[in-house]
Amino acid sequence: MAALRAAKQALRTELKKRISQLSDQEKLRQSHIVTQKLIKHPKYQSCQRIAVFLSMNDEVQTEEIIEDIFQKGKVCFIPKYQKKSHHMDMVKLTAASEIHTLPLTSWNIPQPSEEEHREEALDTGGLDLILMPGLGFDKHGNRLGRGKGYYDTYLGRCMNHPKGEPYTMALAFKEQICDAIPVADNDIQVDEILYEFK
Repeated sequence: MAALRAAKQALRTELKKRISQLSDQEKLRQSHIVTQKLIKHPKYQSCQRIAVFLSMNDEVQTEEIIEDIFQKGKVCFIPKYQKKSHHMDMVKLTAASEIHTLPLTSWNIPQPSEEEHREEALDTGGLDLILMPGLGFDKHGNRLGRGKGYYDTYLGRCMNHPKGEPYTMALAFKEQICDAIPVADNDIQVDEILYEFK
């Protein structure tokens, strides 16, 4: 287990370095390509209740996707991370413009405040699709996150929902695609990874 943790940590360091070498212009260029692939994807088009991460600077930018979700009349949910725990909820966003007015977390991610109550996806109709971030991915659907386990824990909760497990898609820069991601038995694979050249 210690060897696996060390392998993951070494790969995280390598991937952060790779991503840091991308210019803002290049990240925006790849983000636009990934967004267009998603918008044209039959799975996205058929899904109604979609959870999407609010991107940090080293991730595929999701603002255009959030705007499209609202333009198409779909329902949008965003992560709400709880401090000092591995608990995350997916809470309802009421308008695309809201992402500019939400308070920022210590990671500089917009999210509703601790005190604000919002509809949680699993308390109502569940989710059809989760768009996932990550530091690295391989072509078998293995994902390397930031080590907190938020998404693995949340997907475990989704499996117990009457609607069943949602389809999962990771959004990635091509520099985040690896030959192999070191994984443990409890690491959950993503159904599909969208990136340039796929």
